[in-house]
Amino acid sequence: MNPGRAVVTGGAGFLGSHLCDALLAEGWSVVAVDNFLTGRRANLAHLRHESRFELIEKDICEPFDVGRVDYVFHFASPASPVDYMVHGIPTLKVGSLGTFHALEVAQKYGAKYFVSSTSECYGDPLEHPQKETYWGHVNPIGPRSVYDEAKRFTEAVTMAYHRYHKVDTRIVRIFNTYGPRLQVNDGRVVSNFMKQALRGEPLTVYGDGRQTRSFCYVSDEIDGFLRLSRSDEHLPVNIGNPNEFTILECAQLVLKVTGSKSQIRYEPLPQDDPKQRRPDIAKARQLLQWEPKIDLETGLRQSLDYFKRALAEEAAMK
Repeated sequence: MNPGRAVVTGGAGFLGSHLCDALLAEGWSVVAVDNFLTGRRANLAHLRHESRFELIEKDICEPFDVGRVDYVFHFASPASPVDYMVHGIPTLKVGSLGTFHALEVAQKYGAKYFVSSTSECYGDPLEHPQKETYWGHVNPIGPRSVYDEAKRFTEAVTMAYHRYHKVDTRIVRIFNTYGPRLQVNDGRVVSNFMKQALRGEPLTVYGDGRQTRSFCYVSDEIDGFLRLSRSDEHLPVNIGNPNEFTILECAQLVLKVTGSKSQIRYEPLPQDDPKQRRPDIAKARQLLQWEPKIDLETGLRQSLDYFKRALAEEAAMK
């Protein structure tokens, strides 16, 4: 039986495109909406002959309506520092105007609503690991604030529509995610290291490399999304891998997986870069019976062919 019709904003992005695949596999009809500011048509090319899939090019900072839907998945937003540092105003707009417009669609059709938030809501945290009850330590006027504050506002709007308009909402706070379709030039840790290692370039480590991150493979992340989407939880839920690595340990693991002889190059730490990042996933374990299965080395090996192909395609276009 077909579960219904879903719309995925930001559906051509890294996570949005994987979510489209997962929803189609569950029997949904899916409409992906993207303005391709950071999304890529190549992420959805394999779906061009899928009869239950539709792609609409649209900026959701303007009102939109794709017809009756049963679920709205709001994933539209630049998500990497390279992107949101360049597209700061669009990042703020999609987190505010875009969120209002996505919620209006859900309210109009009585659809369920699911929004992707971020661990950046916790800023450079004073609590470690980070629970959903932690309010964060965020610089509201720093260079990263266009993303951090856009997502914090996204959560506030979502909860307001739930409280005042009874929209059936869910909020996921995403921690560092990696895997196939991650853009090679998006500046995130794994894509940077994989690109540099495969090119034989020095791996850029900011600061002393002792700052930590927790990396979740994309299939585990998507499984968490689907479980949360079927739950009745309206408050934020962390979905991420609680296994913590220093940036230097991640770099060394990338060198191992790629077989690269690249060296490590140290650069100054960017302003407001979090020193620690690790999710407390007790809530997801209890509520969703979810926890990640794929360790970092396995996930990097499963991503290797994708990064090799992506770099070969990039080189061929030059």
